[in-house]
Amino acid sequence: MAVPRSRILDLMKVQSRIFSTIFNPTAQRLGNKVLRQRLRGPTLAAYYPRRVATFTDLKKLYPSHEMYDETEEDRLEHIQIAKSRGKGAPKKKKSAAESRKKPGKKR
Repeated sequence: MAVPRSRILDLMKVQSRIFSTIFNPTAQRLGNKVLRQRLRGPTLAAYYPRRVATFTDLKKLYPSHEMYDETEEDRLEHIQIAKSRGKGAPKKKKSAAESRKKPGKKR
């Protein structure tokens, strides 16, 4: 003897009310599992340290003062050495409009 579907649905309604769950008789994917979870934003924000003032920030704040950034000078020197050996970054392409104006050699 089979139990009528309406009776089962009534039982599911009562069950969801008692256990504080969502009544979902069609078993659709509603995302309730994800929505019940705690929010992660505050935890992630607290994990990373706050950003402190960098050398470039100080340089922008006080443009009249002359400052020496050793790491930036080292970086520029390294780039200059690489360029002199032919290992630097390639030159940037000009805009598309300029490249179309100049007729190239066709072979």
